[in-house]
Amino acid sequence: MEAARTKTPRKPVRKGIPRNLKEPVGVYCRVRPLSFPDQECSCIEVISDTTVQFHPPEGFNKLNRTGNDKETQYSFKQVFGAYTTQQELFDVVAKPLVDDLIRGKNGLLFTYGVTGSGKTHTMTGSPGEGGLLPRCLKMIFNSIGAFQAKRYVFKSNDRNSMEIQCEVDALLERQKREATPIPKTPSGKRQVDPDFADIINVQESCKVEQVDEDSVYGVFVSYIEIYNNYIYDLLEEMPFDPIKSKLPQSKMLREDKNHNMYVAGCTQVEVKSTEEAFEVFWRGQTKRRIANTHLNQESSRSHSVFNIKLVKAPLDADRDNVLQEKEQISISQLFLVDLAGSERTNRTKAEGNRLREAGNINQSLMTLRTCMEILRENQMYGINKMVPYRDSKLTHLFKNYFDGEGKVRMVVCVNPKTTDYEENLQVMRFAEVTQEVEVAKAVDKATYGLLPDRRLRNQIRGGPVGDEAMVTEVGLQSFPPLPLCEILDINDEQTLPRLIESLEKRHHLRQMMSNEFARQANAFSALLQEFESAVRNKEGYNQGKLNEKDKLISGQKLEIEQLGKKNKTLEHKVQILEQTTSIYEKDRRNLQQELESQNQQLQRQISEQCRLETRLQGMVAEMTTKWQKECDRRVAATQLEMQNQLWVKDEKLKQLKAIVTEPKTEKPQRPSRERDRGQDRATRRSASASPANAPPIGVRRRRSRSAGERWVDHKPASNVHNETVMQPQVPRAITVSVPSEKALAKCEKYMLTHQELASDGEIETKLIKGDVYKTRGGGQAVQFTGIETLKQQSPGGNRKRSSSAAAPAQPDGMESEVTDVETRCSMAVEMRAGSQLGPGYQHHAQPKRKKP
Repeated sequence: MEAARTKTPRKPVRKGIPRNLKEPVGVYCRVRPLSFPDQECSCIEVISDTTVQFHPPEGFNKLNRTGNDKETQYSFKQVFGAYTTQQELFDVVAKPLVDDLIRGKNGLLFTYGVTGSGKTHTMTGSPGEGGLLPRCLKMIFNSIGAFQAKRYVFKSNDRNSMEIQCEVDALLERQKREATPIPKTPSGKRQVDPDFADIINVQESCKVEQVDEDSVYGVFVSYIEIYNNYIYDLLEEMPFDPIKSKLPQSKMLREDKNHNMYVAGCTQVEVKSTEEAFEVFWRGQTKRRIANTHLNQESSRSHSVFNIKLVKAPLDADRDNVLQEKEQISISQLFLVDLAGSERTNRTKAEGNRLREAGNINQSLMTLRTCMEILRENQMYGINKMVPYRDSKLTHLFKNYFDGEGKVRMVVCVNPKTTDYEENLQVMRFAEVTQEVEVAKAVDKATYGLLPDRRLRNQIRGGPVGDEAMVTEVGLQSFPPLPLCEILDINDEQTLPRLIESLEKRHHLRQMMSNEFARQANAFSALLQEFESAVRNKEGYNQGKLNEKDKLISGQKLEIEQLGKKNKTLEHKVQILEQTTSIYEKDRRNLQQELESQNQQLQRQISEQCRLETRLQGMVAEMTTKWQKECDRRVAATQLEMQNQLWVKDEKLKQLKAIVTEPKTEKPQRPSRERDRGQDRATRRSASASPANAPPIGVRRRRSRSAGERWVDHKPASNVHNETVMQPQVPRAITVSVPSEKALAKCEKYMLTHQELASDGEIETKLIKGDVYKTRGGGQAVQFTGIETLKQQSPGGNRKRSSSAAAPAQPDGMESEVTDVETRCSMAVEMRAGSQLGPGYQHHAQPKRKKP
């Protein structure tokens, strides 16, 4: 015997299926109302029940460098405007899918659009306006509410099928579940959660009229999400671990024996009412991944799939229990899918995880578009190109539906904002491709071996239902009981006479009852004949009245025809007026658009002029600052050069004056330039003998270039204090041994005195200079700009003489110009590195000149 199947195997789609056995994918369009009608301009216009028209916003073609500025129209199966109610949308889109679900057919409904276009509102709804999902649940339970099986009669397994339990097993499982420590409110007394009470409070009630009353039904729901191309069960209860929380594990897709795709290990919950089913959905909705983006405060970051599974099994011939035959079980499913919105990262400003989520969302939607395009090519050109269902978990899960498993419906949600115009065009192109794809129609599954209307046939137990049987049953109950018929003695002569007498009485009573029944039947026949004659008389009277009514109706028809002609004349006039109005309205709209475009162009010109003025002012200020700094630099360089020249001239004059006024007995030797310039003394004597009446040379301190600013003079306690001519003196300086934040806050410059031993054993002093800046946190930071090295050397005989001392005598016999140490060190001028002027003081670092 063939193995029992819980579901009718899917018939493979063969090439050459007649078109009457196919139907296209139903694509509907819903336009979201503008959030701020006075502030935004709509780029979408609903021109009929099946067509929408797109108007390119002002400046779109110029910004995108396209020359196509024509208005584009797109057609759908039906278009729902901005003021369409949720009930109107449900009656057209979802109600036929629920009818097919009750009759054992599958369905797939998903919403598609850019982020913020109203997909979640269409699917779930809002308080007071329930969406498609709660209305589908309401219609299902309104239709099968009286024919539901007891809880746990149907039991799901892990192979995408259902099993039937007997009443005893179902009762034991109910008792086991009720004995759990977590108390649950019965479905009949369940308190509705106030968070979603207004969503499921649907005023309009609808139901399927023709429901198989000879079967019982069970409803199972599951809820999953596809996040970053991984499948997660939103109804899975994770065990609480106070030490280490366990992350949810992704689920795998499997293929059952009928080649249908399902999520292995997914939680399926049996529900008995709309409130219970929506409570399960709401529990999973709180776990769904949403995030705040630049375009939407609650943007869905995953594709959510809510599955409603309806299990149907027939009753036995006595209509007492469910038929325990697995091949008679019928399973139908309705998938309600809320796709995540496609988005562009340059608009959402996504970073990090949001950027990765957006990439996976766009990739899965692109795979869906690719599958639709290949399906259309295969059907149009008769080719068998492979459809890449496995490239995405979304398309792989719904592979069977596009191959003919059930009806497919799509609601395209669009936002008429001008900022979404370009992305809405991509959505419209995908919708055009989708509605050209055709899927095979599902075939009804018949129940074999059972007679219909068993409920009515078995209302009375114990035999057939009829007048004769009823009379016999009543007569037998009114007869006297028969005496004992057992003969124990051969000489017993009383039992048989009593039995004969009793049978004769029963026969007589039966004869009387038959006569009475015949009399009553004759009386009933007479009454029936009287009733028939009265009915015939009534029919004659009614026929006369009907003739009169016909005459009246014919007169009214003539009047209606006259009114119809007049109505057509008025309709023609109204049509002419409407055409005139439409022409005027179009002209008004064109003029208004032209006015708006002119205003926008004027605003752009004004803003461009303001930007140019601001830019020119900035450039002028920048060039002014730049040239001011350049002038200051040039003036300082010129002054320094002039000072150096003046110093050279002064030195020559002093030397000449000394030669003229004071004759010397010995030839003076020029001091070496390697002598330490940092020794602490105010004057030095010349190497040659000077007369006693020589004028004293005053002590002159080295000046700092930045003496006009406030300095922090950082001198560590370990430094050797020496008052040499090379020791800089900075006025208005704060001398500290340890730098502090208080001292840095009062100054603009910083100088650190650092001493160390040179290679020749002498003390080498380094002056490290920097600028003090304020930081954002309220503190101070030092940026070093230069280092000056001051080297001190002690005089000695073994010290090398300068090259000037060994120079040959002048041709004219005069002695070479020698500058004594006192004169040479009395004027310390800070010079630039590599300068050829002066005694050659070394300045190892130049301040970094900033760009103007």
